[in-house]
Amino acid sequence: MATVSAKVYEHHKKSDGTYNVKICVYHKGERRFLDTNHYVVQKQLTKTKKIKDTFILDKLNEQLKEYRKAISDLDAMLENFTAESLRDYLKDRDEDVEFIQFCKEHINSLKTDGRTGTAKNHSAICNSLVDYFKRQKVSIKEINSNMLLSYERFLKSDRIMTRLNQFGKPVVTTEKGLSDSGLHNHMRDLRTLFNEARRKYNNEDLGIYRIKHYPFQRYKVGSPPITKKRNNEIDDVLKLRDCPTVPNSRAELAKELYMLSFYLCGINAVDLYYLSLQNIRNGRIDYNRKKTKDLRKDNAFISIRIIQEARPLLEKYVEKLKCRYKSPNYLNYALSKGMAHLRNLTGIKNLTLYWARHTFANTARNRCRLNKDDVSLALNHVDEGNRVTDIYIEKDWKIVDDVQKKVMRILRKIESKKDKPKKSKKKKKINKQAA
Repeated sequence: MATVSAKVYEHHKKSDGTYNVKICVYHKGERRFLDTNHYVVQKQLTKTKKIKDTFILDKLNEQLKEYRKAISDLDAMLENFTAESLRDYLKDRDEDVEFIQFCKEHINSLKTDGRTGTAKNHSAICNSLVDYFKRQKVSIKEINSNMLLSYERFLKSDRIMTRLNQFGKPVVTTEKGLSDSGLHNHMRDLRTLFNEARRKYNNEDLGIYRIKHYPFQRYKVGSPPITKKRNNEIDDVLKLRDCPTVPNSRAELAKELYMLSFYLCGINAVDLYYLSLQNIRNGRIDYNRKKTKDLRKDNAFISIRIIQEARPLLEKYVEKLKCRYKSPNYLNYALSKGMAHLRNLTGIKNLTLYWARHTFANTARNRCRLNKDDVSLALNHVDEGNRVTDIYIEKDWKIVDDVQKKVMRILRKIESKKDKPKKSKKKKKINKQAA
């Protein structure tokens, strides 16, 4: 049986002559200690360091009574605790969870794990909560279903935001309200953060529930809305490729990385950023997709054939992007600016690097009539419906090569038609018959 008692130890004496009263938690032959808010001096103690001050004793007895009741309520689950975990349970069981602080700690752990994209998304959630509550501290109890409905209206409306720039100076901007798709993603990420908090502070095995409510049972995030297809026509791909740009400009960077992504089955910007010469062997690029490599058992590995059009671009950018840009975020910023310039130069309204991935996929499926499984393999996606089957089937990269070959055949075919000179139509002579 676990016990708790108030203790004062000589070696805990502070420089001002006071002692902090400790709560000793004894369980399974081990002792752990809890600090209290009570301090005593020598005259409040006996020679054997027993507390004799009745006021302090009454306060301590109330606290000990609460701890003993908490231990008793654990009943059979007490056997699952060590002295240390029991100490932590008694210390934290009634302590409120500060949600903003948790979010910041979780975001830092994501950055440490290299999940910078997810960390950036979750930082947006954290910042918007501070904007909504207008304070830096928010209890997790305040994240409830009624709050979520009000928060949703807040996110849909235009709002003024203050953020710190890279020099630590505040910058005020006006943010437009989120679209239906943006709102869904935002609330989905908030739900993820809430679930992570429950995972950290609740322990079903030990019967510990510091976060007892779950607002997303009443407030439903729902399914994502159907998004507009984000693909360009093949004519636009050629128009973009042949668009004249200033050497070493952001527009040139955006144009050439778009084409490189299209040539390499829709490779993402972050993966191009981290590509090294070690990824290139035997005429292929072997890499693990950064976005999902930590979420899949196969580490999101894919092997893509290097086609002729991709070679000069790879030589130009592999291992150069990391020297040119401090992080993928800086590369994405440059691409954003470059794409904006390209939209003005080409007249193509919708153009981002991610559209190259969608364009490749749409061309493979709708122009080449390839089945979705093969297109999915080329995009390095996981087929959720065939997870068990995938255990038995080894990946054949020749399928990816075939998808790539047929998409490029379409591009080259349209290119050859454009380059082919048009035959002039000969005027037909009309023989006039004599009346």
